[in-house]
Amino acid sequence: MSGGDMAKPLLGRRTVDNDPNLVPTAGHTIGVLGSGDFARSLANRLTFSGFKVVVGSRNPKRKASLFPLAAEVTFQADAVKKTDIIFVAVFREHYSMLCELSDVLTGKILVDVSNNTEMNLHKESNAEYLASLFPTCTVVKGFNVISAWTLQSGPRDGNKQVLICSDNQEAKRTVAEIIRVMGFSPVDMGSLSSACEIENIPLRLLPAWKIPVFLALGLFLCFFTYNLVRQVIHPYIREQKNKFYKIPIEVVNTTLPCVAYVMLSLVYLPGVLAALLQLYRGTKYRRFPDWLDQWLQHRKQIGLLSFFCAALHAVYSLALPMRRSHRYQLIETAVKQAMEKKPDVWIEEEVWRMEMYISFGIIALGLLSLLAITSLPSIANSLNWREFSFVQSTLGFIALVISTLHTLTYGWTRAFDENQYKFYLPPTYTLTLLVPCTVILAKVFFLLPCVRQRLLRIRRGWEKGRYVKFTLPSATGEFSSGETSSNV
Repeated sequence: MSGGDMAKPLLGRRTVDNDPNLVPTAGHTIGVLGSGDFARSLANRLTFSGFKVVVGSRNPKRKASLFPLAAEVTFQADAVKKTDIIFVAVFREHYSMLCELSDVLTGKILVDVSNNTEMNLHKESNAEYLASLFPTCTVVKGFNVISAWTLQSGPRDGNKQVLICSDNQEAKRTVAEIIRVMGFSPVDMGSLSSACEIENIPLRLLPAWKIPVFLALGLFLCFFTYNLVRQVIHPYIREQKNKFYKIPIEVVNTTLPCVAYVMLSLVYLPGVLAALLQLYRGTKYRRFPDWLDQWLQHRKQIGLLSFFCAALHAVYSLALPMRRSHRYQLIETAVKQAMEKKPDVWIEEEVWRMEMYISFGIIALGLLSLLAITSLPSIANSLNWREFSFVQSTLGFIALVISTLHTLTYGWTRAFDENQYKFYLPPTYTLTLLVPCTVILAKVFFLLPCVRQRLLRIRRGWEKGRYVKFTLPSATGEFSSGETSSNV
């Protein structure tokens, strides 16, 4: 065998990696079938990326003005003949109209960019349906998870991933290279059977936020109803006072910090439960229950909703003195003090309480802002793991402690005042302290040296009840093997 033969691959199959002629670089001709918004944006991005673009349309003369001048707009049959890679940018119901082009489409790579109007609308995905119509073509699913606006603006505003899948590896690599030249990041999702999942992604409305949002709404309704009974219903029934004007601002402002405070504690409560489970089981290699696993995965969204409620609470608090009712109350209080001839109404304890209350609130909001900012992917990606853990774990726990101090200085001694119990209901802030104080006490418990060392050993791989081999010297001086339990 000659040296030239030895240099050849054993398999005769051509791939993108060993045949540079198959790699689509700038200057190659790419076809686009369709003249809708996505097709126009796709043609623009391909043209700006250096590709020659041929657009196939049923009415090329009428549609030519919608595309860039560098793109050639012609009939569909002519466009298909001029390229081997074609983007099919038409709706599923129009696929059958392309069947008359089946002869000239033989051997071509078809990139299906379509989406459905509903999840799992059809038994098979659009890409699989297209592949069944054109069995002599290679179908690649891609570009359906990004919008026409993203194609126009490009990847300048952040990393834009393009999910692709196909049963042909060569075709996937070819399309992946086109994606890279366009400035995006290809993500291989496997075979064409993954197309159904890819097509469902754009139809999902914030799937990771569903549970946290319902949780926040549930807490808001509970605390709002509780505050409404205490602040509005109670004085109306017992004292015949009309205080319904408090509902839009004051009752809402009393509810928001309760939700924010409890939501913040719910960010760190699953970590406490997970640590307790590990201590109880004596291992880290057993899966958590599904509900706890889901809870751990939603901590980011719960924390951001906590920050949102805290920010609204700050804005509502600043708006309190601007209310007309507040001005009337100030005048009424001033007149009452003048009639009672009280020249000095300064109460040192109340002054210090409010100063500390507001100060703790500002610090807590600042820390929550830092936590929210570092949750953004662009910021989180610039931090190493130790920095990210310090901000999210250490500073987050400090934010919870300061929020607790903020709550305690607000309540002060009201919990011991019987007049604060409306309909025998305790003040709202006492209810909000239950979960956060539990988390704080658990964190203190984990700081105990005996508990901390055991938990650290478990997280480093130690298991309770695991047997390890060891050797003992025999009477003859030789070593014999034995075993003992690692928890002895």
